[in-house]
Parts: sequence; C-alpha cells; structure tokens
Amino acid sequence: MTGSGCYLLGCSEAEQARLDSQSAVLAPATQAQLDRLGIKPGERVIDLGCGPGYVLSLLAERVGPTGSVIGLERDARFASLARRHVAERSLSQVEVIEGDAFDAGQPRASFDGAHMRLVLVNVPDPQRIVREMASLVRPGGWVASFEADLLSLNCDPPSAEWSRLLDAYRAYSDAQGIDLCIGRRTHSLFRAAGVTDIHVEAVAYVSSAPNPGRLILLDFVNNVREQMIEQGFIGRAELESDVAAVERHLSSPEALVTSHLFYLLTGRIPR
Repeated sequence: MTGSGCYLLGCSEAEQARLDSQSAVLAPATQAQLDRLGIKPGERVIDLGCGPGYVLSLLAERVGPTGSVIGLERDARFASLARRHVAERSLSQVEVIEGDAFDAGQPRASFDGAHMRLVLVNVPDPQRIVREMASLVRPGGWVASFEADLLSLNCDPPSAEWSRLLDAYRAYSDAQGIDLCIGRRTHSLFRAAGVTDIHVEAVAYVSSAPNPGRLILLDFVNNVREQMIEQGFIGRAELESDVAAVERHLSSPEALVTSHLFYLLTGRIPR
C-alpha cells in the first residue's frame, strides 16, 4: 500500500510463510462469504491488496472463463508471487497489476464487485481505501471485506510475557497509525462510503500445540521486532526473553490461543 503508509507487517519471506499458513485457515470462511454474494459467471471483479494471490483463484472460480479478475498489489514481490499463483492454475481470466489500494487507477464504477482481505488492519487511513473500493463498483454491485480485530486475541493459561509482547506490539502499531481493532468498525466505514444492505458475521479460531496458529502473536512481533526495538517500544533483551518464554508456554498442548476475531462484511452499492 503506500501513499498513506506501508503495510504494517512488511513483505519478507517470513511474512509470506505466515500468509501461506493463514490462507489455509481462512479459506473455508472466505469461500462461504463469496458464495453468499451470489457472484455470477461473467462478472468483472477486483481484489484490492491481493498479496500472494490466494483469493484470486476463488474469485476466478466464481466468475468463470467468461469473467475477469484483477488482483491489485502494491509490493512487487507479492505481485510476482500472485502471478505465479495464477499461472500455476492456468487462470487466463485473472490479471495481477501493481498498484496502490488508496488510488487503484481503475475507472470508477467499472467492476461488478470488489473484495479485500486483511488490508485495513495493516494500513493507516482505512476510510480512504473503503471509499476507493466503493467507487470502483457499479450501482447494484457488491463489496466484500474480511478484517481482523484484536478483540479476542489471547492465550490461556495467561502469560505475563505474552501480555508484555502484545502491549508492545499494540503500542508500535498505534504509532504507525494502524488500528488493530478495525474489524469492529468496518460496518461504519462502509456505511459512510455509501454502501447499503450491509451484512456482518464474525469468526475466530482456537489452536494449541502443535498447530502453528498458536504462534500468531510471535509471528507478528518477529516480523517487526527490529522496528519495535529501534523505536523504543521494547528492549532487545526483554523481547528475546519474552519470546522464548512464550514459545515455552505455548509448547504445552494444554495452552490454548484464541485468534483475532475476524469480521466478514458484505454489502451493495445502491442503484
């Protein structure tokens, strides 16, 4: 993204690996959300902030060979991965272009639908992206958003080290202008952008050892650890000690981690 800032968690190989794992977990909920939209063959749709392209094949399946899908991705490395994803699946109706979700560079009201997943929770000024997204869709067309909210992220039994890392990560994110609780506000953002017929559902996931999903907080922290240290949100020794302690804590199958609460929103652009 940019214009208004960078993707919070970066585009490193570690982040790619995290997104690979996350995509498998979120796929069933994403498919159910897209099915509820009643996407028709032949539709023209766009996926804003498509990342490595996981949702592109789901959209392509629904619009069929007579439809078209554009995947918009700011980062050149992720765009390249998305193109590989598309090529490996021979999705001739899908095109991946490099661009900024704050200003997609696409004609207004030129799509039948627009989708984005876990974009707003990683960028500042989310309202701008929501307005841009809504402007791309024709009257009567659909929008779909899949966003996270820190509301339910916790581990049990509790861990003081977990709490310290989470507090430091939240403070760092706040300083970057990122709202980690954006999920609960998406309905307001889309309503303010003129979207109607808004429907919202929520889902969370629970994991324990050896499920890698239990390490989600450590994945977040490790992706931005140097920035957190450099900007004074936590000391290096404290971070390394807390990470090691949380790893030990979560290695027990008796420790449960509850994920973010994910808000799945759909709506329509009024005719």
